Amino acid sequence: MNRFKLMATIFCVSIMAVAFSPAAKANAEDQKTVLTFNQPIEIPGVGQHILPAGTYVFTLVESNSDRDIVRVWDKDQTHVLATILAIPNYRLKATGKTVMTFRERAAGQPEAVRAWFYPGRESGQEFVYPKARAIELAKVAHQPVLEMPNELAEQIEAPVKSAEEPPVAALKEAPIRAVTPKGEEVEVASVVPPREIAQTLPKTASSLPLLGLMGLLALGSGFALSLISKRVA
Repeated sequence: MNRFKLMATIFCVSIMAVAFSPAAKANAEDQKTVLTFNQPIEIPGVGQHILPAGTYVFTLVESNSDRDIVRVWDKDQTHVLATILAIPNYRLKATGKTVMTFRERAAGQPEAVRAWFYPGRESGQEFVYPKARAIELAKVAHQPVLEMPNELAEQIEAPVKSAEEPPVAALKEAPIRAVTPKGEEVEVASVVPPREIAQTLPKTASSLPLLGLMGLLALGSGFALSLISKRVA
């Protein structure tokens, strides 16, 4: 019986390893990362900018002390789907894999991208949403969300070919604030603390989707072990 339990445990652990292995490839030159999503996701844009499940390329176009510009491409990197304004965010410890974090969403809604961390780096990019959408996301998450003026939303989806074009320049100059669930503007530090503070605080970003999946897998593993034990006994 112990042998069957051991085999079942190894099988369940293998399932969890596959479930949580990131489908990503990275290139350090421009932090280029190829990500494959098995479900739709939301990125900043006009209204709810939803990307269908599939493979996309994220690249860092420009980064300086207080803001970044990130591009999202199609799988073949022939079409720019979005040019997104972001600001640096920091984590306590760098990992060897790409990390993409998401905001809490209402049941049945696509996950909204929050931040992207490149392998081996403590700093990442926290995405900025147009104000109207940021307020909606803040209401669901019950916490402030980074925002920029609504009128710049169209610049995110503009079909630009280079980082020197007007839409990108407009994003570089966009004022960035944070907005609460009540629509009140607050300091950016309420969402992304300065580096010296962020690296001394425990992370509180929601891991509910991940925890939920882990819980389901754990329940399934227990059920499988129970059935095997009964059959062998």
